[in-house]
Amino acid sequence: MAGVLFEDIFDVKDIDPEGKKFDRVSRLHCESESFKMDLILDVNVQAYPVELGDKFRLVLATTLREDNCPDDGEYNPADTAPSRADSFEYVMYGKVYRIEGDDSGPEPASRLAAYVSYGGLLMRLQGDANNLHAFEVDQFVYLLMKKLAF
Repeated sequence: MAGVLFEDIFDVKDIDPEGKKFDRVSRLHCESESFKMDLILDVNVQAYPVELGDKFRLVLATTLREDNCPDDGEYNPADTAPSRADSFEYVMYGKVYRIEGDDSGPEPASRLAAYVSYGGLLMRLQGDANNLHAFEVDQFVYLLMKKLAF
């Protein structure tokens, strides 16, 4: 799928390990199944409750449009065109604000971490650099989640 930067299934391994800081938000610590990526994600649990042991599909994309044309980041309820968001339960729109590499050696980093802010709800996706090569600082990114029954 063009427009998709990353996609995988994640398992929730821990919730709020440093203690709950906000009533409506929890920090999830997750691990992906296919690419062994580590994810730390703030989620509005009042709107989208998540429990320890849940599995969810996560997609990070640059557009919600099915035809992969860029969008303007504005939600228009009158727009009836098909959207990637139609098949997901929780969607956020944010901006990549930092990319960090493992600079311990002379060769390029083998592990990267991409940091995204979704209006103050933060995400860190960390793992093999090959899975994060499409991320760029100041890039706008949609996060789409859907819980899986298992």
